[in-house]
Amino acid sequence: MNLETVMQELEALGKERTKKIYLSNGAHEPLFGVATGAMKPIVKKIKINQHLAEELYATGNYDAMYFAGIIADPNAMSVSDYDRWMDAAYFYMLSDFVVAVTLSESDIAQEVADKWIASGEELRMSAGWSCYCWLLGNRKDDEFSDEKISNMLDMVKNTIHESPERAKSSMNNFIYTVGLSYLPLHKKALETAKAIGTVEIKREKKKNSFLNAYENIQKEIEKERLGFKRKHVRC
Repeated sequence: MNLETVMQELEALGKERTKKIYLSNGAHEPLFGVATGAMKPIVKKIKINQHLAEELYATGNYDAMYFAGIIADPNAMSVSDYDRWMDAAYFYMLSDFVVAVTLSESDIAQEVADKWIASGEELRMSAGWSCYCWLLGNRKDDEFSDEKISNMLDMVKNTIHESPERAKSSMNNFIYTVGLSYLPLHKKALETAKAIGTVEIKREKKKNSFLNAYENIQKEIEKERLGFKRKHVRC
């Protein structure tokens, strides 16, 4: 399948209701409004195709950019390629659920995520923290440094309330993910979450949201889901 064919198929799958939801979350034209699950039949036809992924991502169409992340070859992309994708990721559904997800399946995931976390740029920070959430929720615990993850928990504890809004959300999710999916630091994640308390996220044109990682971790413990790992990150 080529770019034109994929774009036609995506357009045919678009729903006005889905499009409105994406627009309300920060997407802008062009987009079709394709539910992620509806993309699976096309993914099966294409599987992995980095060249086509690059063409789709370059269209600026939200649905095409999302689809690009599903068919991309994570290890075929360099640090500069991921930076280029982040440059075009204009809102969190692209930064956290396309770029960060794709990055999390690469061998350079931690290197790039660390750089983004330290960037001071809201969406890069958000993508960096989100990448670690995808990593910790999927890979074995022994693939990570306890000291590094511990230091990251300390960083969140000391900076979350003063961080950019979208980064706050991803940092809060990081604590939750460590508490749920990274057993070596489960107790420290709980202590960190309790110390931080409720995190307020200010949102334009919407009511502020309030996040509490401690309460959410406790709910997962009650459901006996401690140590949960995803089998797959991407669709």
